Amino acid sequence: MNEQYPETAPVEATALPAYKDRSTGLIVFGILTILLGCMAGLLVLLMLVGQAAVRHANVPPTPLAAILPAIFIYGVLAVALVWLGIGSIKARRWARALLLIFSWSWLVMGLITLFAMVFVLPKVLANIQASAPPGQAAMPAAAIGGIMIFACLILGVFFIIVPAVWVFFYNSRHVKATCEMRDPATRWTDACPLPVLGFCLWLLFSALMMLVMPAMAHGVMPFFGTFLTGLPGSLLCLVLAALWACAAWLLYKLDVRGWWLVLIAMIVFMASALLTYARHDILEIYQLMGYPQAQIDQIQKTGLLTGNSMTWVMTFSMLPFLGYILFIKKYFRGKT
Repeated sequence: MNEQYPETAPVEATALPAYKDRSTGLIVFGILTILLGCMAGLLVLLMLVGQAAVRHANVPPTPLAAILPAIFIYGVLAVALVWLGIGSIKARRWARALLLIFSWSWLVMGLITLFAMVFVLPKVLANIQASAPPGQAAMPAAAIGGIMIFACLILGVFFIIVPAVWVFFYNSRHVKATCEMRDPATRWTDACPLPVLGFCLWLLFSALMMLVMPAMAHGVMPFFGTFLTGLPGSLLCLVLAALWACAAWLLYKLDVRGWWLVLIAMIVFMASALLTYARHDILEIYQLMGYPQAQIDQIQKTGLLTGNSMTWVMTFSMLPFLGYILFIKKYFRGKT
């Protein structure tokens, strides 16, 4: 994804080196991308139907705030993937660039998820068994091993192999040249290097998440040793949304002030979160968000989100972001 585009006129067809036309591949992968979008939309529908079915079954429903993040994320994915799939079929340069960014993000998140699963799932299963009622038979070791293998296989296929295939295809110079031949006009995705553009898009997505956080989580936000709720928490979400949107715009313009803004904001945000989770158990968040006590008890049984475990989760989750920020600094040398 380490590509840079000159800020000049559109690419001339005669300037392109010899390449193999990948129009057919762009159509095939475009259709597959649309199908992925349809699957994401189907997941949204299933979550809504499941919520309605639980209500009719006289079972305490999951709080809407608990499923709103997933509905929002998969809803955005559904629309974006269908749009990108159509762009791929039409061999648009912007579609190839965005699908390459999406594929790399998908792959990296899959690797992190698989790595976490290997360490987390055994502990979850062990804690669930330990909290089982007396007299209940323990789960056989073979069953635990089977669950581990099945979970890793599913994650490996859908979160590593599939996105790796997308990365391999859209990263091909032949695919890039095909899109530039069929779509010679300079597009908005050509304005900055793809690693920077990808980070801008993640910042914009974070800004959107901050805008819906007041509805999803009652404005609950960690803030230097305490949790803000209600109006103060919602105002903090709006401030963060504006901050990430401003930083994304400056980064897109290759303005080094955007880079410094993100770096300082990330360090401050990390310090605030670490200080808060060092003093409070994360289960307090679920209580503030209005989760039923029965569901909080189920979460507590996993043994993962208790004590100062969130401090370590925050530390290891923020370090890759800080590393990436330092990585893209090279694109801002000599920029004002």
